[in-house]
Amino acid sequence: MFGENKNTSCKFYPNNIKYNYKLIIYYKGMMKLKGTKKRQVYNPQKIEELRDVMKHVNENYSNNVAFKYKKNCDAKEPEYIEKTYSQYVKDIKAFATSLLELGYANKKIAVIGKNRYEWCVTYMAATTGGMVIVPLDKALPDNEIETLVRRSGAEIVIFDKRYSDIMLKIKEDKQSKVNMLVDMDNEKIEGIEKFENLLENGYDLLEKGSKKYDEVKTDVNKMSILLFTSGTTSEPKGVMLSQKNICSDLSSITSWVKIYPTDTLLSFLPIHHTFECMITFLYGTYSGATIAFCDGLKYIQKNMQEYKVTILVAVPLVLETMYKKIQKGIKDQGKEKLINTVAKISNGLLKCHIDFRRVFFKQILDNFGGKLRVVLYGAAPMNKETIVGFNNLGISLIQGYGLTESSPVIAAETDKEKRPGSVGLIFDTIELKIDNPNEEGIGEILVKGPNITSGYYENEEATKKAFTKDGWFKTGDYGYLDKDEFLYVTGRKNDIIVLRNGKNVYPQEIEFLINKLPYVKESLVYQRGQSKTDTMLCAKIVYDVDLIKKELGSGTKEEYQEKIWEEIKKINEQVPNFKHIKQIEITTQEFAKTTTQKVKRYKELEKIQ
Repeated sequence: MFGENKNTSCKFYPNNIKYNYKLIIYYKGMMKLKGTKKRQVYNPQKIEELRDVMKHVNENYSNNVAFKYKKNCDAKEPEYIEKTYSQYVKDIKAFATSLLELGYANKKIAVIGKNRYEWCVTYMAATTGGMVIVPLDKALPDNEIETLVRRSGAEIVIFDKRYSDIMLKIKEDKQSKVNMLVDMDNEKIEGIEKFENLLENGYDLLEKGSKKYDEVKTDVNKMSILLFTSGTTSEPKGVMLSQKNICSDLSSITSWVKIYPTDTLLSFLPIHHTFECMITFLYGTYSGATIAFCDGLKYIQKNMQEYKVTILVAVPLVLETMYKKIQKGIKDQGKEKLINTVAKISNGLLKCHIDFRRVFFKQILDNFGGKLRVVLYGAAPMNKETIVGFNNLGISLIQGYGLTESSPVIAAETDKEKRPGSVGLIFDTIELKIDNPNEEGIGEILVKGPNITSGYYENEEATKKAFTKDGWFKTGDYGYLDKDEFLYVTGRKNDIIVLRNGKNVYPQEIEFLINKLPYVKESLVYQRGQSKTDTMLCAKIVYDVDLIKKELGSGTKEEYQEKIWEEIKKINEQVPNFKHIKQIEITTQEFAKTTTQKVKRYKELEKIQ
């Protein structure tokens, strides 16, 4: 099947694929597999710097709608705004020119706020204009924002109006280098410049013949993005990424997952996070697709309906919540048996290469806009039931794995190459080995490649610890490779519990089983000393009050704990004795999390201990 974008002459070929094969042999003691099996992939695109992205979309998709969003989304009749790629590219050049004329060449530009058009313009203007972009987490408390702005050395901060007070405070701080503040909401506040004024100034400068932007020479090996880690196991570190890092990973992603100019993506994950930034923002725009900005987490379903979203980038928590809503709707209508029967018929037809899934389940799919075809996810394991459930509806779930330090993707699934429990196959540009594997083949995942960070900002000690002497980056994740090169991640190195008998326990493995229980929202497995000669595994469990009340009726916390403990006993029967949970604590207080919904383990363990 061939398609053509009506707004351009650029053709795209969904079936344009190739085979890659490589064989790399390593010395004994290192488990290393890469590209030894045939892999079906799309032709990777050559992207060397972020200006290539702008050039590509301007030449091929100039009339396509790049961004859609609402102005005054809470109003009864909100105004819908559309920006074409032509307008987007012009705004980037104008905004960058304005910053360069103000003397911010080679300076650090911090940006913080919701997912929005101005954020995207700022990111591309800074990176393509020879500056360093510093995306900050909008969910951080004020004191942490202050700290990161100071640590980054940013001289200008561009932000939503809600941060006005804290930014004025930072500007007055003698330890900060900030000398200019810019409000993306264009509020008239003393000491703060309007975003629209800088943009207009840039257009005036271009009209007068300014060539500052055109004269910028990109050093692809120089730090262009400074990202602070989410801090799940320790305090945030500043990851230095170059355009070579980012563009190498972007090129690899184009060979694994296909986004078409006719696609619409919904941007709701925090855009400062490298996964959302890379997939939805950078790859979405490179593909000439439309990015619709979500009004907020509670509006995801509504926004999917009104924007007719075809691709979603998400985390397991969001997808599992969506699937629970679907299941609840089916149950409330008394259609469980009917849906199960139709699913069996549909899957039977699929074996004969007849796909009626989107016809059979049209009513369910319409709840999410009726157009959703692909969901890309990462950050945590996915419940198998959820994966199967979405697949039954005709929606393909594709998992990726990586870290901020790897720009971010290292391995990923494809539509045709998946394996339950794995995170997919390694990208062609990346070398990966399992260091010092145990008898089960599990060891630390080490990687090399053009997408890997050069190190941590102003932290030589952390950088030295992160790399081996021969240049392998230590991901901090433990895992293994199967005979077909599929990568499996078992848990974080810092999270591994080493029992007194020498056995290793990967808490995420047990947490995954606990979290599947009907009353459980989330859990945290940890160890506690039982005696001088032994330790025991414990679990802190956040339970769903409404669900457990619906099942058991009103009861005491002790009664609820006993019910959950009975379920824990069943889990203990599924795992070896040394992995048995010996004690539980239940609570309704949710764990502290990053903006991508990862539990801040070190924070929670501090509370327990």
